[in-house]
Amino acid sequence: MSDVQHTLASSASLAGTSLHTGEKTTLTLHPAPVGQGWKFQRSDLPDKPVIDAHCSHVKTVERATTLCEGAVKVQTIEHVLSALLGMGVDNALIVMDSNEPPIGDGSALPFVELIKKAGICAQDAPRSHYAITEPLHLETKSGSILTIVPDDKFRISCTNVGPDGRFAQYYSTEVTPAIYEKEIAPARTFVYYEDVKPLLDKGLIKGGSLENAVVVRGDSVMSKEPVRFKEEFARHKILDIIGDLALFGRRLKGHVIAVKPGHGPNTELAKQLTKRQAQLMAMVPPSVVPKGTDVLDIHNVMKILPHRYPFLMVDRVVSFEGNNKCIGVKAVTINEPYFQGHFPGHPVMPGVLQIEAMAQVASIAFIHQQGGTTSRIGYFMSADSVKFRKPVLPGDTLFIHVEVTQSKRNIAKAKGRCIVNEEVVSEADMMFGFLAD
Repeated sequence: MSDVQHTLASSASLAGTSLHTGEKTTLTLHPAPVGQGWKFQRSDLPDKPVIDAHCSHVKTVERATTLCEGAVKVQTIEHVLSALLGMGVDNALIVMDSNEPPIGDGSALPFVELIKKAGICAQDAPRSHYAITEPLHLETKSGSILTIVPDDKFRISCTNVGPDGRFAQYYSTEVTPAIYEKEIAPARTFVYYEDVKPLLDKGLIKGGSLENAVVVRGDSVMSKEPVRFKEEFARHKILDIIGDLALFGRRLKGHVIAVKPGHGPNTELAKQLTKRQAQLMAMVPPSVVPKGTDVLDIHNVMKILPHRYPFLMVDRVVSFEGNNKCIGVKAVTINEPYFQGHFPGHPVMPGVLQIEAMAQVASIAFIHQQGGTTSRIGYFMSADSVKFRKPVLPGDTLFIHVEVTQSKRNIAKAKGRCIVNEEVVSEADMMFGFLAD
């Protein structure tokens, strides 16, 4: 499947019994436009409200994933989302006449067959991928461990461990439509016998039976048919991880490593990914340097700043945002004079020079705020909340983000961050005094 967005070629419906409410329900998949993602619609409610399939709407995660927005609620949505993501459908409207889809045989296979019945067609827009560049780790008090690390594909490795270590299973796979359909989608949901009564007492699994779930009793398996895979439980956990991480809203390039996963940890990982993405979007400059009157090349920078080699730490300014934000760029090369004496065998840009770079960009931002006059020179007064998070090496490009937070007469305060490869490497709060040249 090419790396463009896909939707359904037509609409298709599936009817059956829901797992937790036990009600008869019908789910219909419809095509959707580019960029819509996955949305649920409740056709049984007035005005047929719609809710986005996003982790910000996660309400409860006990034995299923439930989304709520206002009075709209949909639950046990992980299997249908897993099938849509796994089969390569980027945009779809999921219409239900109750709050829960049919459970089918407890796997995602009925939804895969529904998607194939509707057909899949390409759309005229590229897919949006989120590539993991730094590991993200999550542990819970219940013993669940989830880590996602960089990878050029989407992979999941899962270890499932039952009570008292029973039915410990491991499975690892890349996730592609072909692999998903054959190796992941058929894996059925399962429950331990000792958990059945407590779940029934809570009003859950009213529609559960041996036709739509595997029941583990002691060291035995109760089912209408033999296990489909020797690692069926671990594979079903991967199925759930795919469906829950779909709530992140973007396709991943990364390797998820999970031990004893569950809907709670899975959706929390989706939330952490959403939080990290938001932080990066707030900090990362455009991939293409903008052109225009607000861009300062080195000649214009030198007209504003009095610094010269080897203390000029700004090569250019790539943008001004409003009246108080500025982004400068410094290309770090092995030819920098400080590398001759600052760890010659392991050259690292000194942290104090990163602060100096922030200060110089802050001076440009302040002077821009004052109308561009070059008759004043900024002098450092203090630097607080200084943090050095990662080393800056030869070959790195330093994007220097500065925001002037306060300015009064000849005193200014600013926040600065240095960013390399979409990660903050240093930051500081600074105060300056500006004197006449």
